[in-house]
Amino acid sequence: MYMPPGTRLKLDPQDEYTHPPEAAGNYNESMYFNAFDSARGIGLWLRLGNRPNEGHAEMSVCVYLPDGRVGFMFARPAIEHNREMAAAGMRFEVVEPFKRLRVSYRGELLLMDDPMAMADPSSAFKRYPKKPATIELDFEGVSPMHGGEIVNLDGSPWALDPEQSVYRGHTEQNVAVNGFVEVDGTRHELRHGTGYRDKSWGPRHWHSFSWYKWLPVTFSRDFGVLLSIKPVGGKALPVSGNVLRGGVYEPVLDGRIETDYDAQYVPRGLTAWVKTAQGEYTITGRVLTTVPLRHKLRGAADFSRYTRITESISEYRCGDRRVLGMTEYCDVMAGGVPLSVSEQQAAA
Repeated sequence: MYMPPGTRLKLDPQDEYTHPPEAAGNYNESMYFNAFDSARGIGLWLRLGNRPNEGHAEMSVCVYLPDGRVGFMFARPAIEHNREMAAAGMRFEVVEPFKRLRVSYRGELLLMDDPMAMADPSSAFKRYPKKPATIELDFEGVSPMHGGEIVNLDGSPWALDPEQSVYRGHTEQNVAVNGFVEVDGTRHELRHGTGYRDKSWGPRHWHSFSWYKWLPVTFSRDFGVLLSIKPVGGKALPVSGNVLRGGVYEPVLDGRIETDYDAQYVPRGLTAWVKTAQGEYTITGRVLTTVPLRHKLRGAADFSRYTRITESISEYRCGDRRVLGMTEYCDVMAGGVPLSVSEQQAAA
């Protein structure tokens, strides 16, 4: 989490609940969850973002089935307030702040045997059938909360530019998960599963960042990693994040992430090296299935320049540990090349 000079973090259990919307037109309050059962080969992620000043929410759900198919759905349902996280069949409930949350979804999923079809969402929604789905998951925090609300050193609200902002507050946590996913009549249990969650609130402009790489991986109740890298002022910052060991975070002091891409610059695998005060770790990731999402740049006449987010279920290893987790890369694409790649090539 990048901290502007002269600021600090304030962490409050009340921030698990919704906030009164700020006056900014692009105020956003969102929660994200991912969950995996590595033994059964299933994973999924869900996100709900309220944009009450714009009169709608953003709902996304993506299920990676064991046979390689993917169920996906996105909607912008109308909302009139920010009193709850519930829209378009999705509901997030806080049972105990910082510890227990419940997630459910009842609706349809676009069932695809070629997940890369989402590179052209209009065509994908015409090509593939929609099937009924039910999701019921219980999440338990297995790590301390990371992050909080950015405030001035005296605790007063931090002044930000809504057009350049991604959030005012942001929290993250490694989690355990139990529940089930049912797609087209087939039920998949998640037992002793692992996952990750985050929440953010405040003005959000989707194109305030040019790129980032985000690797949230929970190997077990006692070990996990959160690694990220992004640029500030056109220059990539060092790898940041934490290593979770035995319920305690070890802040990352140094590290790097190397990625292997295919011809379309979709990640196929990665290796991350990180160092903490307590030790050094090597984490490898093998991408199994990718769903490419995109956001058109504001004011753009076409899609030659757009933001692409690749959401990839991946097999992660660290020593003798193995688990399924997410690889999320976000890039402004120009001429088919991710900005993170072109910037690195220019710097070489």
